[in-house]
Amino acid sequence: MASPAPTPPPVSQPRVQLSKVTLTTPTVSLAKGGDTGTMRVNLNWTRGRRGFLGNGAIDLDLACLYQLHNGSNGVVQALGNAFGDLHYPPYIALDGDDRSGTNSGGENLHINLAHLADFKRILIFAYIYDGTPNWSADGVVTLYPPHGPEVEVRLDSPDNRARSCAIALLNNERNELTVTREVRYINGTQSDISKAYRWGLKWTAGRK
Repeated sequence: MASPAPTPPPVSQPRVQLSKVTLTTPTVSLAKGGDTGTMRVNLNWTRGRRGFLGNGAIDLDLACLYQLHNGSNGVVQALGNAFGDLHYPPYIALDGDDRSGTNSGGENLHINLAHLADFKRILIFAYIYDGTPNWSADGVVTLYPPHGPEVEVRLDSPDNRARSCAIALLNNERNELTVTREVRYINGTQSDISKAYRWGLKWTAGRK
């Protein structure tokens, strides 16, 4: 009696290497305890750049609210020169203020993941500091973690009555940093964003 033919070995499948994730699902993991390096958060727009910040000029700014586990909270933004610090609390820094719209690199926040355990939550948002609201410019925020694919959040469904947009909420859950898509347009300023997300901050008028 003939012996049964041997079972062929399984064919190995090529490993899929993701270079970019568009955030449409509720939550994506960005970093875990033990990760080091800096995560960059970039705001840019790809269509009608000259028109967006040219005629009827608009000054669009990237910013974030933060809460640390020690109870401190605040904002990192160009307004009031609150640019933050990468190596001291809040361990978040804004690299500049592109008031002209001519910087093709947009604006960037940097988050020091060596201090991941210090973070409780971070809300990434953008606001129109000056000019008539206009969000129809293919705006996109991209998060660049030091490990894993970049995560893209598109500012779609624009509401041109709004001056601010809450873009993404980062939460530290059991020493794992996750991001949740928000893209919530708010007809108000930073204080209205703070109130909507119960940040508990007191605000005073500022300039830049």
